[in-house]
Amino acid sequence: MSEMTKARNKNLTVPNALSVLRILVVPFFAWRFLAGDLYTAAGLLVLSGLSDLFDGMIARKFDQVTELGKMLDPFADKLTQGVVALCLAVKFPVICPVLAIFVVKELTMLGCGAFLLLKRRKRPCAAKWYGKVATVMFYVSVSVIVVMDGFFPVKPRTFEIVAYVLLILTAAMMIYSAVRYFQIFLTILRSDDEKYQMILKDEIRAKTVREKRRRS
Repeated sequence: MSEMTKARNKNLTVPNALSVLRILVVPFFAWRFLAGDLYTAAGLLVLSGLSDLFDGMIARKFDQVTELGKMLDPFADKLTQGVVALCLAVKFPVICPVLAIFVVKELTMLGCGAFLLLKRRKRPCAAKWYGKVATVMFYVSVSVIVVMDGFFPVKPRTFEIVAYVLLILTAAMMIYSAVRYFQIFLTILRSDDEKYQMILKDEIRAKTVREKRRRS
């Protein structure tokens, strides 16, 4: 079996499948939300959030962490958050400032990750707890805003206060997360440590050794 085939087989994991599922859910969420079908849109968002919660847990517990997964997971997060934010911005202009923060943060992180991978042959860092917390806060804020508007309407003043508080807290966590990730980016960029080097042959060999140990 060739090294390329081995690498492809290593990427056929449940966590990677869950990340792909999140990517596939995105256009269906946008379609149903913009069509006014909030129940289906909310269900799809819950499905996406649950898959995001469990893919990392499964990857760590069953040693299914892959380089592809490290890229798919944040990409699925960013795509989901971006589309949800855009859909909400159409309906709720109040979230536009948070959307601007989100776009700047995600584009910066995407650029940094691409630079490390393509120019320096170094692996971007895996998702950290503060990134996950920012994602969860985003989902919670979005869910509460949608529920208040479509399921349990509240007074306009109450809606504005709750929406602003949630969005300010979410924006603060996004900024904190971006700063921490940028610090890690600088550490990886300046480091000569071999653990940051992206060498496919070594990755395949290390995975093979771990699997043999687990089976023995």
